[in-house]
Amino acid sequence: MRKTNLKQNIGRFAFTSTVLAMAISSAYAQDAKKNDEQLVVVTGLRASLESALNKKRDDNGIVDVIKSEDMGKFPDTNLAESLQRIPGVVIDRDAGEGRSITVRGLGQDFTRVRINGIEGLATTGGTDSSGGANRSRGFDFNVFPSELFNSLTVRKSASADVDEGSLGATVDLQTMRPFDLRGFNATVMAKGRYNDLSQKTDPRVGFLISNTFANNTFGALLSGAYSKRRVYEEGFSTVRWDNGPSSGGWCSPVGVTPANPATTATTCGPTAQGAARLPGTAENIAAYNLASSANNFVPRLPRYGRLTHDQDRLGLTASLQYKPQRGTTLSLDLLYSKLDATRQEDFLEAISFSRSASQGGKPQTSVVKTEYAPNGALLYGMYNGVDIRAESRFDQLSTTFTQPTLTLDHQFSDTFRMNARVGRATSKFANPIQTTTTLDALNVNGYALDFRANDRMPTITYPFDAASATGPMTLVSVPQVTTGTQPTTVTNTSTSEIRIRPQGANNRNDVAHVDFSWDAIEDKLTLRAGADYKKYTFDSYESRRVNQNDTIFAPNAGTSIASLTTQLTGFGRGQNLPAGTPTSWLIPDLNAIAKAYDIYCNCLKSGPAGGPGDFTLSSITNGNARGNNRAVTENDKSAFLMGDFTNNIFGFPVRGNFGVRYVQTEQIATGYQANAGGTAVTVRNSYNDVLPSLNIALNLSKDFIARFAAAKVMARPQLGNLNPGGTISTTGTLSVTSGNPLLEPFRADTFDSNFEWYFGKNAFLGLGLFQKNINTYIQSIRTNVAFKDTGLPMSLLPSNFTGEEVFQVTAPINTKGGKLRGFELNYQQPFTFLPAWGKNFGTLLNYTYVNSKIEYVVSPTSAVTITDDLLNLSPKSWNATLYYDDGAFSARVSASKRSAFLTRVPGQNNNDVEGKNGTVNVDLSMTYKLNDKWEFSFEGTNLTNQANDQFISRARNSVVVNNVTGREFLLGVRYKF
Repeated sequence: MRKTNLKQNIGRFAFTSTVLAMAISSAYAQDAKKNDEQLVVVTGLRASLESALNKKRDDNGIVDVIKSEDMGKFPDTNLAESLQRIPGVVIDRDAGEGRSITVRGLGQDFTRVRINGIEGLATTGGTDSSGGANRSRGFDFNVFPSELFNSLTVRKSASADVDEGSLGATVDLQTMRPFDLRGFNATVMAKGRYNDLSQKTDPRVGFLISNTFANNTFGALLSGAYSKRRVYEEGFSTVRWDNGPSSGGWCSPVGVTPANPATTATTCGPTAQGAARLPGTAENIAAYNLASSANNFVPRLPRYGRLTHDQDRLGLTASLQYKPQRGTTLSLDLLYSKLDATRQEDFLEAISFSRSASQGGKPQTSVVKTEYAPNGALLYGMYNGVDIRAESRFDQLSTTFTQPTLTLDHQFSDTFRMNARVGRATSKFANPIQTTTTLDALNVNGYALDFRANDRMPTITYPFDAASATGPMTLVSVPQVTTGTQPTTVTNTSTSEIRIRPQGANNRNDVAHVDFSWDAIEDKLTLRAGADYKKYTFDSYESRRVNQNDTIFAPNAGTSIASLTTQLTGFGRGQNLPAGTPTSWLIPDLNAIAKAYDIYCNCLKSGPAGGPGDFTLSSITNGNARGNNRAVTENDKSAFLMGDFTNNIFGFPVRGNFGVRYVQTEQIATGYQANAGGTAVTVRNSYNDVLPSLNIALNLSKDFIARFAAAKVMARPQLGNLNPGGTISTTGTLSVTSGNPLLEPFRADTFDSNFEWYFGKNAFLGLGLFQKNINTYIQSIRTNVAFKDTGLPMSLLPSNFTGEEVFQVTAPINTKGGKLRGFELNYQQPFTFLPAWGKNFGTLLNYTYVNSKIEYVVSPTSAVTITDDLLNLSPKSWNATLYYDDGAFSARVSASKRSAFLTRVPGQNNNDVEGKNGTVNVDLSMTYKLNDKWEFSFEGTNLTNQANDQFISRARNSVVVNNVTGREFLLGVRYKF
């Protein structure tokens, strides 16, 4: 593997630290008078650990905390990657960066996130293999720069005063406020980030300025952070595997009864396609029979690919605080974050194995030679009649998140207090350009796939120069007729495509909260009562071409194919690719094609309406786009009663809380049915929940705490499952998807116990036990049905479809669920007991084990169930950090392990499951504090260049995605005024 020459790149890092000096000096001059009260600040990694541990110890519930002792001092550059240091928290990545979290085996849909006390939902667009555009209730942590926050709290046990909606945890993110700092504070920072795969260097900068005035009764704070990130994501993928008889089966040798009736005596499919059947030799027949077995599987879309990610992330916070009198504080917090990105995906792929006879696919493909493993996985195959495609997709993406929050804390008397807050969290995700263009070579002979040396990165043989502009790769177009009906496709052929799919999603939470606290018995019992109101609105939109086949005419006369293409070069740098792997290939030039065809005109350019020359977009009338045009509105009203208590039992101090929360959910879901080209359907649903909770913390000694928690909890259904309409996909994987707006929420009974030993300063040993009895679960049921048997009208299909095509039909239902159990071990300790050489070292270690038994329904017409793991649940995970901190120099090296987990049960295309294999991520950070003002840092992330390794089938562990994004190194400087 090629080593990165860091010396050659250090000179590329450029930093600035004085941009705000004049403004900061001016602000400082306005409040130069020193306050009588002096704040003693302890800095460094140890101070952050101590503050977080104290907050964990003092809380009545079961929580874990990460604190930043100053701006830009989180242990990681990404919020999700900081959260994975907490026991029981694992993350999923997109483009090599943490995007979503799973807590104790429960994925992002079961985790609520509050920012400054207000529930928010930030969503963005990811690759298809990482979930695509987020239209769920899950929170995308990569929207925000980590520099904006100073505290992350993961609440693992429920209490009546915390909003409902979580089965896993509630995550509280807190931005910095001026009263957190007191007096004048200003910091600027700059870093340069280098990625060894893309070989790009990008900036990351931030600032904070804060001051308090009028004897600390008024404060103002402004902070901001900007980063750019340019990375490659490269590797091999397959978009699932399927068995021999799928998609109509292979083309049989001469003399063998064809599986597909369109086959002639000498050709695979119609004579016009020119795909000759193999001679009926014993060798050819044996290869055909072996490949045709239902127990043997091949990749559906084997392909090399590079994804080019270009991201710009800007975040700003402002905070004003006013304390007009003792016991009253008014806080206004403003948060803004903008993530702008482009992503280009370039693939060199074989498309025949996933396509039916009507698309010129598998029934036109002959098996020349093949080998399979005993478990049914393809080891080697050589094929004739394979359609090869160079596919390029370009996405322009943006997420804008805004949140104003107004909080009032008021003390009416020494025993009676109020807290009130209102806020609006808005997330707007837009994907205005999502365009895919393709080049194609039809019925290529001698294509070979070889997994024998490496089951994650095979050797692929293309029997032509994939980089040549004069080779077989071209724009396969639909001929334009002068008389008669203009066809939109070519019979039994996959032509080249131009797909245009602008889309987006909006989320808004309007939240109001008030609670009152009364010390009924001084120092023993505080009674609390409160109410919450939340109006949540979600809407999603998408448009596609009215030509739902996405086909095209030939370009205008005189336009050469070479002028519409370009080359991808340098693929596979440092990846030890198999010999013979193409490192360059011809790809469509989107800009040239867009200009030549005027694809963004949203108009009819040539030929009949709905034909290959029609670039008009439609939405609710478009069967392929209709399902993503939908909306949900929820009005959630809740009230709670709660008691916080402190007492002694048999001489042991005990504290905690007990309470009950009542919740009323009113839901309005709107979608579009296929009738009359798109008919709006609105369905109302409502349900009530009574959610009792109990948290107890018993001090068995001064330093040993035993905790117990129990609660009823609920989480509302995924947004996509509430759609009363449906969607039909007639390109790629043929599918019909519909929702169920009358779903009941997820409901569970949770039980937790923790044993915590604080055996020294910053030293802690803990054991956590938990069980969740999931009483109501939601599962999407998939069945394979011929379209003519779905009850849907044939008018929804393209003209070349017959109704015999098998579609995957999906719909969600409520199921019984099951139990989830596990334990956490957590240990942290500074090595102050060591001699002088070792006293500045320390460690943080944790290990989590989770086991679940969820009953999955296999078919809506069968009582048979499969008992398997909860989706997104990694049974084992651990984190290990070794650190050094002497006050001036600090360093840490951290490793995070997540075991394999499932993403779909049952799997698609005749497979039992789909999932992701385990990962180990290693990161390094070093900081040197020159003096009270200057600080220098060096960080290394993803030092092992960990692959995103997705699989299908437990027995075969067949590769679905195996991509890497490279190592990243950051060199930085901070200046504190």
